[in-house]
Amino acid sequence: MRATDLATPGTDAWLDRTLGGGVEVFDLGRPLYRGMPQSPNHPPYWHTLPRRHGDAVRADGGSAAADHISLGTHVGTHVDAFSHVSHDGRLFGGVDAVENQRGGAMTAHGAETIEPMFRRGVLLDVPAALGLAACEPGYEITPDDLDLTARRQRVDVREGDVVLLRSGWGARFGRGGPAEYVGHDSGVPGIGEAGAHWLAERRVHAAGADTIAFECLPPGRGHSLLPAHRVLLVEHGTYIIETLDLEAVAAAAVHEFLFVLSPLKLVGATGSPVRPLAVTPKAAS
Repeated sequence: MRATDLATPGTDAWLDRTLGGGVEVFDLGRPLYRGMPQSPNHPPYWHTLPRRHGDAVRADGGSAAADHISLGTHVGTHVDAFSHVSHDGRLFGGVDAVENQRGGAMTAHGAETIEPMFRRGVLLDVPAALGLAACEPGYEITPDDLDLTARRQRVDVREGDVVLLRSGWGARFGRGGPAEYVGHDSGVPGIGEAGAHWLAERRVHAAGADTIAFECLPPGRGHSLLPAHRVLLVEHGTYIIETLDLEAVAAAAVHEFLFVLSPLKLVGATGSPVRPLAVTPKAAS
């Protein structure tokens, strides 16, 4: 989506100094609509109007419409809580996964425990660094690719950052039908286990991508193995953000920004829909 101009934010000295000339905001969230691309592992997005204009009309002629929505917490742009993935029966921090889910909700690591993110964000535009429009289907982004991208963009990845990985696959969202973006038969590009360790070694707070499952999906294998989820969510306590729209921020060559994300306080949930923002100083006119 296109960047939006906002007024200068607030009184914080760093913000006033850095963003004093105004800001541009890149909307990194995907639209939610019936039939949108999504993982087959989760309940689909659904929207209805159970109350319509004219169903009830007040004495003064006023009327109101109201909606009902339902969706899985891992549909659309969303963040994974640490309760989302277990390995050998354990969640992050050694929490017993089976005991944690008794009663129908997660008693530890629920989505309500994810603090709002107001952090330095870094975009690693991998295909741009490789001289491509997009990574090939099923391509595994390696640590060498990540090093090369950071070097060519002249940006470093620091502890506590939110790192967003562009593969170029996001351009397929809403194009050619949902199956093209989900990419089960073709495969989907992304990092593998080695790339996840690259991020974990830099102690990033969260990592995200423009794909359906964040990590590399080999052709025909779908979500059968997700080693990067294990490395980040279970072993290192690093949040994962999926189905991001990174095309506009990449086209503007914005590689460093203020990253803003606020999850819903869904108590005991394994994830939350989000609408992340990349905020950067407005270019001088």
